[in-house]
Amino acid sequence: MIAVAVLALALGAGGAAPASEPSPPRTVLIVLENHEYDEVIGNPEAPFLNHLARRGALASRYHAVTHPSLPNYLAILGGSTFGVVDNCTDCRVAGLSLAGQLSRAGVGWKAYFEGLPHPCFAGARHGDYVKRHNPFMYFPALSDHPRRCRRVVPATRLESDLRHRSLPPFAWLGPDLCNDAHDCGIGFADRSLAKLVPRLRRQLGPHGLLIVTFDEGSTAFGCCGAPGGGRVMTVLIGPDIRAGTRITGGYSHYSLLAAIEDRYALPRLRHARGARPLPTRSPAHGVN
Repeated sequence: MIAVAVLALALGAGGAAPASEPSPPRTVLIVLENHEYDEVIGNPEAPFLNHLARRGALASRYHAVTHPSLPNYLAILGGSTFGVVDNCTDCRVAGLSLAGQLSRAGVGWKAYFEGLPHPCFAGARHGDYVKRHNPFMYFPALSDHPRRCRRVVPATRLESDLRHRSLPPFAWLGPDLCNDAHDCGIGFADRSLAKLVPRLRRQLGPHGLLIVTFDEGSTAFGCCGAPGGGRVMTVLIGPDIRAGTRITGGYSHYSLLAAIEDRYALPRLRHARGARPLPTRSPAHGVN
């Protein structure tokens, strides 16, 4: 589970003081696997994810950009699929990524992957960890840069960061093949999130944001009439999000990247430039 020890910590630290606001505000992104919107929303096997949808802003027309997994992860981190059409493990993509942008801007970031044996691990698989769900290791500017790839860490590091209330301004959480709903079903992933997310929410800070999305679904539905990787659940939670908000316009993984870049005043990368950014706070009157 995203790390069992972390989950135990999450349950036992409810009395901690509220998190101080990082500068800039904190963003936490969790990416799950391979479920269409209708397989999650309204599914009694996913009570916690449905609770988040009621307590936050639910994007009802959010789409993955393609199939299979890897190009969707690259789209979120880099604003393009880079011509990748499969789950290759020896391919590399050139250019700047969100992580590189954050580093250049002096914004702290860290990517936590469950099952990753150590920082900078470049192997295709280790237990229930798979490289294809870790886009950071496909960018040479990250994977070949010792100081940057040391920010791509095992999820066990989350225990220390939660204990010391030291989550970075941007955090990416990648569950393993069981906890991301790939191998063990949506109910298993839901129970794991139910133990972890409340602890994360308490450490978001006054203007922090938690985003939960899925890499792809099972259909070819895409944003705005174009082919894509399926309609997937995406929900945003945070102090600036009004409970019950519904985001009804068409959005995609490029919209997610654009929104994160906008939060940190970064230039938009590749297809994120032309994407409508996902709203990251609730306005006074609805969202489309």
